Amino acid sequence: MAGGGEGAFIGAIHRAAAALDGRWRLVAGTFSSDPERNRRSGETLGIEPARTYNSLDALLTAEAALPEGERVDAISIVTPNHLHAPMAIAALDAGFHVFCEKPMALDLEQSRLIAQAAARSGRHFGLAFTYSGYPLVEEARVRVSRGDFGKIRLVQVEYSQGWLSQAIDREGNKQAEWRTDPARAGLGGCLGDIGTHAFHLAEHVSGLHVRELCADLTTHVPERRLDDDVSVLLRLDGGARGTLKATQVAAGDENGLKLRIHGEHGGLEWTQMEPNTLTLRWLDRPAETLRSGGPGLAESTLLRLRTPAGHPEGYIEAFANLYRAFAARISNSAAVPGVDDWFPSIEAGLRTMAFVESVIANSASEEKWTELAVGPLPSG
Repeated sequence: MAGGGEGAFIGAIHRAAAALDGRWRLVAGTFSSDPERNRRSGETLGIEPARTYNSLDALLTAEAALPEGERVDAISIVTPNHLHAPMAIAALDAGFHVFCEKPMALDLEQSRLIAQAAARSGRHFGLAFTYSGYPLVEEARVRVSRGDFGKIRLVQVEYSQGWLSQAIDREGNKQAEWRTDPARAGLGGCLGDIGTHAFHLAEHVSGLHVRELCADLTTHVPERRLDDDVSVLLRLDGGARGTLKATQVAAGDENGLKLRIHGEHGGLEWTQMEPNTLTLRWLDRPAETLRSGGPGLAESTLLRLRTPAGHPEGYIEAFANLYRAFAARISNSAAVPGVDDWFPSIEAGLRTMAFVESVIANSASEEKWTELAVGPLPSG
């Protein structure tokens, strides 16, 4: 693991998720740029002192020198965004698989460099778009892909938080501080932090790509250096239309991620704060409520379930589904290839970074619509 030392939120989530299925074991890391904090973190996590490294370069050099079977298989990158690209490229070039926090990098150019490194190394690169790991998100994707609702017309996604409603980024809150710092967060604030989650979820479940967008990017808190509120109109494949709303200044909101998709014959609704319920609505019959562990779920949904009906599953389990799939891909042990070895990868990273740049460009211009263009994926 790179990053995720004492006091870090997301590192602990990654560790819990990776350990849940017994497919991963944390054996080495560089947890902090502060040597003493790094040492304490390794000690707390039960890492051998010799494998608690003071830098990623030291980790890669030492681990690569170990016999195969003793060295680490993958590097989990859980640092602030500005370190994603240099660390991912170094790890891939050193011959290690990489599982990385989102967004992929600071910008699309850096993301392409990661993609090129993955192509030339032949190693896998995964991204922590966590919400795609929820079982009923998979059920929603299956229902859309098999045509239950007919041709898709509307895609509406909202991600509403309120934790940045005040200037806590200037009051010592470390999580807020780096997320509003362009040097560490990248081009987007709210846009990069949670707007990318919303965008990925909308494309993943609908199966449609955004082709053009019209955006309004706002910063409500005075003197904040990056956006904290985003509104986007979307034009998707096949004539579908959509809206994306992401905000971190909706005072009182917690983690309000909601997705609604409608076709010719009906639609669905899923919310992250009630993740074990998927609602289906129809023109010609009563609405249906599907529950995790209940009847009528697809095979790929069942593969993502861990507990019997009525036992809540949530954020860490969704994360764990991605780590399990990453392990299956690396070891070629997936029982159903493409189903239980799926995880967000290079294309998702490139598309979300293209989305960020397109939103920023459109919001700053007088043009009504901006094309979202990614270009070809590097091959290797």
